[in-house]
Amino acid sequence: MSSSMSAAAEFIQSKSSLRPRVAVVLGSGLGAFAGALQDAVVIPYGEIPGWPVSTAVGHAGNLVLGTLDGFPVAVMAGRVHLYEGYTAQQAVYGVRVLAKLGVRSLVLTNAAGGINPDYQPGQAVLIGDHINLTGQNPLTGPNDENLGPRFPDMSEAYSRRFRDLARQAGRQAGIDLVEGVYAALAGPSYETPAEIRYLRAIGADLVGMSTVPETIAANHAGIKVLGISCVTNLAAGVTDQKLDHKEVLETGERMRGMMIDLLQRILPRLDEE
Repeated sequence: MSSSMSAAAEFIQSKSSLRPRVAVVLGSGLGAFAGALQDAVVIPYGEIPGWPVSTAVGHAGNLVLGTLDGFPVAVMAGRVHLYEGYTAQQAVYGVRVLAKLGVRSLVLTNAAGGINPDYQPGQAVLIGDHINLTGQNPLTGPNDENLGPRFPDMSEAYSRRFRDLARQAGRQAGIDLVEGVYAALAGPSYETPAEIRYLRAIGADLVGMSTVPETIAANHAGIKVLGISCVTNLAAGVTDQKLDHKEVLETGERMRGMMIDLLQRILPRLDEE
């Protein structure tokens, strides 16, 4: 896989002279942010060697390299999920290629169900920590020392400094960013009310079907992570309302302006040097 990732990185570098150190992965319904980039080069995943193609509704499946007011950024407009039949290693392929391209800071966004009763649909929540209940880990199997250490530390999987910077940017944008714990399940079925009661009991505030494999791979590669969940619906049993992916996409669409504003303010602050 390492040779495939090197080929992917070389292919991407042949398409754009930009060398971003900061990247964003866009969750369900948030793909419009890629359209905010200037001088953008759009590369469909299907053209990049080894890169798995998104099949989920609301995920465009493009890598976009461009600038925000002159600041270079790489954007994954869409991701792949375990529920699509991909392995955990395939789900993090994009993050690992970004690492080879020189990315050192990564913003992971997602659409999530709100477990915490204080959360409302349309709210953005910083991920302070996660619980991996997918049953999979992208680091399973022989370790490639070129990618990272055998046993990476996960005590600060989501950078505390990045969360502080995000809160500052949020205040400037008039957005009060609270912090929560994200639980990842494999999906694709939504959780049952009993599962949500269990998740609440073990300390989860949010639930979704992505992000955690990418966070593990990023930490393995020495990339610092900022996670932002868009609460698109309240989780099963929190209300009597049935869950529908259409509602998730519609709420993501309504949050688009807020998220674009927030990301534009946050991203230039995340360059490490």
